[in-house]
Amino acid sequence: MKPVLVLLVSMAWTFTGAQYYYQGLMDYLENRLLAIEDRMQLWHEQSRRYHTEMQDFKKLTAETMDGLRQEHGMLFKDMEGAAVRVDRMEREMDYVETQTSPRACVNKADKVVEQGAWALEESRGEEEEEEDWEELHSRVSDCVEIISNIRSVKILKRVGSPKGTWIRDPRSSKVYVFNGTTGDTIYQFDSVREFSRSPGITSSRQIRLPSEWTGPGSAVYNGYLYYIKQEADTDVHVVKYDLLSDSVTDSAMFPLESHATVYNLNPETVADLTADDEGLWLLYASSDSEPNINLAKMDPATLDIEQIWDTRCPRENAEAAFVVCGTVYVVYNTRLASRSRIQCVFDVNDVVISEEAPLLYFPRRYGAHSSLKYNPEEKQLYGWDDGYQIIYRLTMKRKLLV
Repeated sequence: MKPVLVLLVSMAWTFTGAQYYYQGLMDYLENRLLAIEDRMQLWHEQSRRYHTEMQDFKKLTAETMDGLRQEHGMLFKDMEGAAVRVDRMEREMDYVETQTSPRACVNKADKVVEQGAWALEESRGEEEEEEDWEELHSRVSDCVEIISNIRSVKILKRVGSPKGTWIRDPRSSKVYVFNGTTGDTIYQFDSVREFSRSPGITSSRQIRLPSEWTGPGSAVYNGYLYYIKQEADTDVHVVKYDLLSDSVTDSAMFPLESHATVYNLNPETVADLTADDEGLWLLYASSDSEPNINLAKMDPATLDIEQIWDTRCPRENAEAAFVVCGTVYVVYNTRLASRSRIQCVFDVNDVVISEEAPLLYFPRRYGAHSSLKYNPEEKQLYGWDDGYQIIYRLTMKRKLLV
């Protein structure tokens, strides 16, 4: 009986200990759960606060963006208005310039004394200055003028392809139109007036050439047409065509190292023929790796190359070029057409230095020039600009006064 009692007491004691143990465990777990609930409540409150702050920030950002859009719209309208006013001002300036034609050349005696180009003392008389002028002039060139300003005289019309060439022959005043960048047909008009009044180009006299011309690089000089014919990538032929007898009188091959174009912005121009007071010139690139434009002086009678120069004018971003009084003017632009400008000049007599020549801008017009042809008799440029036929008048001054 006694062992049974001891066993019961032992079991009661064990049960009581286990009860106290499990009660402590439950209290511990309950306290931990309460702590976790408190932390979850804190996190929930912080999350709501962050959400509210994010909503406020989003609202503030949206209001700021709306304000920026409104300011951008107002600024864009202001820029459009400014562009309209600038364009109107340019047209007014063009009109004023066409009404007031300045002298082509300044008074050389006064300007020479003023700028000191001759290093003459001011005490010398006019006769001594004139003698020094003639002496230096004879050593330099037969032509002593350089461009000081370019202004648009008239947008004649818009006809034909976006790229092309039109030339007025100084000898006969006839106009020749090369529509496009290649073909075997040119269009002849008796005058600029007839060309401007014609409804198109097909109503003119059509001249069918014996071979296709390549690129907008043709020239008309002393009643002859000089055009480029390219049969292979590395061979450029210059063809001389008599416009009176409608026959080819001569041709010459100009070999190149590799296929190259003269102007980076007009890849159709494999070579560019141009004429001025001193004769016939050829602008070209000897190879595709050549960074600069080269110039060759040609004999218009025999097509022989008399002399070659490296103009040091880069082909990159060049769109056209022309020669006036033995000075090359290279016109540059951007791939997204902007305002054309002359920013590289090369004089075969080394009288004009490109760094000292003025940066000349063309009046704001359309697109980019595919060709620019100089007429020495009128001192004007005939430009083809995105299908528009434009005449630019040039203001000249003495070369040595640059």
